[in-house]
Amino acid sequence: MNKLKAAFAEQRPVINGWLAIPSSYSAEIAGHQGYDAVTVDLQHGMIDFASALTMLQALSATPAVPLVRVADETPAQIMRLLDAGAYGIICPMISTPEQAQRFVSACRYPPLGTRSFGPARGLLYGGADYPQHANQEILTLAMIETREGLANIDAILDTDGLDGVFIGPNDLSLTLTGAASAESAHPDMLFAIERVVSKCREKHKVAGIFCTSGVAAAQRIAEGFHFVTPANDVMQLGRASREAIALARGNDIPTTGASGY
Repeated sequence: MNKLKAAFAEQRPVINGWLAIPSSYSAEIAGHQGYDAVTVDLQHGMIDFASALTMLQALSATPAVPLVRVADETPAQIMRLLDAGAYGIICPMISTPEQAQRFVSACRYPPLGTRSFGPARGLLYGGADYPQHANQEILTLAMIETREGLANIDAILDTDGLDGVFIGPNDLSLTLTGAASAESAHPDMLFAIERVVSKCREKHKVAGIFCTSGVAAAQRIAEGFHFVTPANDVMQLGRASREAIALARGNDIPTTGASGY
């Protein structure tokens, strides 16, 4: 059973790691740190399919559930990464119910979808009965990052088989306010985030969001989010390095750095 779906059913928040660096070793390390899930990012990270495969293999040996953010809703890419062992897909730039339906369809075998059969590593991760339970266990999260996606949130959430949505706060902030900011205090962003959370609550769907820190992730959980990502590996590596250097030199710890994606 997908442990993430069990957590959602029990109203337990999911803490998700995020990998942009193409390294099976770093994936293995992240998977052993206590994350409920770890996402391999093929959209904005430096990761191609070959690297993603080795990272999914590494994550399979850890307690974390392996997820992938794909580059777009292209069905062939989604199906290939599911066959490679991803147990859930986060799909960016979903702005219409039609896009959401195509995304979900690519994640589901007939008669519920159009996923081609050939589970390959899916059998190794999900077990010999993977084909029988994949439609129920594969997690599907559509990213809300545009004005159109926000306006269509009801119809997107009503998509059969969609588990929930994941806010890309930088893109959503960019389109709503003209500036990318993961923790924007702009009134339009605050309204948008509350709208998504309340709609997810109303429709019993997962509400997820990317954050820049553990403190920010804790705040999002308090706001009602079920699935939070407290920064990615690039941000965490940079932050830890800056703090170590500042402490070694006896300086104040800097607070600037990458905003994430």
